[in-house]
Amino acid sequence: MKLFRVFWFVAFAAFSGQAMAEKIAVLGIQQALLASEAASEFRAQLQEELTEDQRQLIDLEKQAKDAQAKLQANRDLVSQEQLAQMGTQFQKVYGEYQRQGKALQQKRLKREQEFVAQMKPKLDKILKELIEAEGYDVIIAKDATLFAKKELDITAKVVEMLNKQ
Repeated sequence: MKLFRVFWFVAFAAFSGQAMAEKIAVLGIQQALLASEAASEFRAQLQEELTEDQRQLIDLEKQAKDAQAKLQANRDLVSQEQLAQMGTQFQKVYGEYQRQGKALQQKRLKREQEFVAQMKPKLDKILKELIEAEGYDVIIAKDATLFAKKELDITAKVVEMLNKQ
C-alpha cells in the first residue's frame, strides 16, 4: 500500500504542469570559470607568485635524491655511524621536501578558492541575466547530468559573457 502511494506521488509530480520545466539548460560551472580570460590571467599571476616556491621545492627534491643516492652508493663503504648520519640527513631533507610540497599545494588551493569566490558574484549576475533574457526554467549543473543534448549546454555562452565583463 505504501509503495502504491509513493508511485502515485511520483507520477503526479512528474506529470504536474508545475513540475514540468519548459526551458532547460546545462552549465559546466567550473569549466566556464576556468575557460574565461580572467582564469587565464589568474593562472599566469599564480604561476608568477609561486615560481620561487616551486624552485625551492625542485631544489629540495634534487637534494633528497642526491642524499638517497649517496646513501645507496656508500652503504657498504662507510661505518654504521656515518651511514646513520647520511640516513638522518636524507630523512631531514625528504621531510622538508614533503612539508614544502604540501604547503605549496595548500597555497595554490587557497588562491584558487579565492579566485572562485571572486568570480561567483559575476557568474551569478550572468546567470540572472540569462534566465531573464532566455526564459530558462531550470539550469542544471553539467556534472550532475548523465546525458544532455549539446544544444542545452550554455557553458560557451557563459564564458563569452564572463569575458565581456
